[in-house]
Amino acid sequence: MNAPIQILCITAQPVDLWGSPYGPFVLHQAASLDEAARDLQSRPHDAVLIDAPTPAALSALAGWPALLHAVLDAAVVVVSPEPDVGVVLALLQSGVQDVLPPTGSAGIARALRLAIERKRIEMGARKVHATDLATGLPNHLQLLEHMTHLVALRAREPAPMALIVLRIEGLAGTEAALGVEAANVLKRKVAVRMRSALRASDVVASLGGDTFAVLLAWIDAPDDGERVARKLATLLTQPFSVTGRERHVAVRVGLASFPAHGDRAEDLLRRALGQAAQVATMGGGDHAQAADRGPSAAANDDA
Repeated sequence: MNAPIQILCITAQPVDLWGSPYGPFVLHQAASLDEAARDLQSRPHDAVLIDAPTPAALSALAGWPALLHAVLDAAVVVVSPEPDVGVVLALLQSGVQDVLPPTGSAGIARALRLAIERKRIEMGARKVHATDLATGLPNHLQLLEHMTHLVALRAREPAPMALIVLRIEGLAGTEAALGVEAANVLKRKVAVRMRSALRASDVVASLGGDTFAVLLAWIDAPDDGERVARKLATLLTQPFSVTGRERHVAVRVGLASFPAHGDRAEDLLRRALGQAAQVATMGGGDHAQAADRGPSAAANDDA
């Protein structure tokens, strides 16, 4: 049996998709765009169905700050009667999969399933060209695409976000002591540990070599970026276990905040990279010699 398809519904009336051959569907109802934004941060969805019954509702959707988050991983389908063509095209350019006229449950089910499959094909094709092979994380180009998309949306409704760059010292020592594959294992464990400390809405990317980036697309206060950066740096200074050996890394952290430090993705990344190159390292200890200690008891590190 196919796994249930998770649908977030932002509709005035509950939608009945029970028994559709395009399912099975599991529906999660949200009463407003604000409630939906919170739901998007708490759990993943395969699709988002939005009812926009008036031109004003459709225009509000085009300026919805959480739209970027929704279209990154889910197929967004909008139902709207006689929508303005310009607004429809703007929504499609923002990543919305389809804008439909009002239709029955059977039509909605079909549209949702086809939109989901198109989204999966699109994401699979993009992943082939936008993934760091050593870690499985989005690469430099994918990160810039995420950021450019987000900055464009924030131009309509400004809100703070932050980009953190972390330069990891100790990978070269692990490669010299234990080999290339051990260094790649350590990189993957660094990535997993960072990912475990962040929200589902945050983006972790590999910039190549020894450098990672974290995009905090949704922050409540401008100083949240600094707080998360300190948290990640402290977490990464705890030991890792690689091939039964204890390994330590040191971390240099750079931070760029939007809009304080720029309104272009490239400028924010350049600023964070520059700061990470200049600040003092945190942690590390004698990581160059750590491979000779024997079996390790490092925790939180099994991935």
